[in-house]
Amino acid sequence: MKIGVIGGGQLGRMLALAGTPLGMDFAFLDPAPDACAQALGEHIRADYGDQAHLRQLADEVDLVTFEFESVPAETVAFLSQFVPVYPSAEALRIARDRWFEKSMFKALGIPTPEFADIQSQADLDAAVASIGLPAVMKTRTLGYDGKGQKVLRKPEDVTGAFAELGSVPCILEGFVPFSGEVSLIAVRGRNGETRFYPLVHNTHDSGILSLSVASTAHPLQGLAEDYVGRVLRELDYVGVLAFEFFEVDGGLKANEIAPRVHNSGHWTIEGAVCSQFDNHLRAIAGLPLGSTAKVGESAMLNFIGSVPPVNQVVAIEDCYLHHYGKAFKAGRKVGHATLRCADRATLDSRIAAVQALIAST
Repeated sequence: MKIGVIGGGQLGRMLALAGTPLGMDFAFLDPAPDACAQALGEHIRADYGDQAHLRQLADEVDLVTFEFESVPAETVAFLSQFVPVYPSAEALRIARDRWFEKSMFKALGIPTPEFADIQSQADLDAAVASIGLPAVMKTRTLGYDGKGQKVLRKPEDVTGAFAELGSVPCILEGFVPFSGEVSLIAVRGRNGETRFYPLVHNTHDSGILSLSVASTAHPLQGLAEDYVGRVLRELDYVGVLAFEFFEVDGGLKANEIAPRVHNSGHWTIEGAVCSQFDNHLRAIAGLPLGSTAKVGESAMLNFIGSVPPVNQVVAIEDCYLHHYGKAFKAGRKVGHATLRCADRATLDSRIAAVQALIAST
């Protein structure tokens, strides 16, 4: 079986690493000449809207998936005329637009912060008057890793904020005084079979995920599974989906979904019986899903901008290095380390060791 992937970044690369033992081959469509996934398969260098090259991809593969939601939904809809594509164009259309996404959560009874659609500075002024400050303004599409958003804390922050974010459609969300940030990685097969990984505690630095720690028997696991299950059924979803939540007053409020394998699920490569990448491929190919159970205590730490010397990373016991083969650049995710330990005390010690190495690099 040959899988087409829209996007050739590290997520596509890790999908191919997981799919190779399953006898799968890969083709990546990505405009970047140095797409890091190209070492794992054919690289079709083209823009995401290039219909001639999209048709070429469709003719070469058995099915198509995508590795990030910056892909236009129109691209997936076009490909769907010629080859199965999972997740669907409709799932992507909703997940990539924060207004559609939040509106879906509200309709499904999933708690969210207050939110408003912003099409102008006048809309922003009115929304701030209604929702209040502090609040977070985000572009409706394309923002990630802290990009395309601004925290509004005082009236002066509101002035000119619409223009500051590019005068594009935005959403204003009420600020959530959360006690923690968690995410749930789920996978749903073509036949509706659904499995969930343990909730993950996430820590961010300057808007970029820095640390994810898989939980054990989290008291909100069942509630998170309920909320995510509602979304999976609503979208008739196929593949892996990540749902990020805020922990608030003993409950959960929705932040956002990602219709793909997700950074906070990288720990599953060594830390779960079947990784998120393996399970995504199983789901879209119509294969039986694998176990999402944890193996030991696990965590993931991102390498941002640069990767520490390989010999120093692998010298840390219980540590596994994943180098993306990307050029080093400030603010760019260029690799990660996963940890799998026998107990939580050892895990915490290993996390501290990796963090010290990152700080010294």
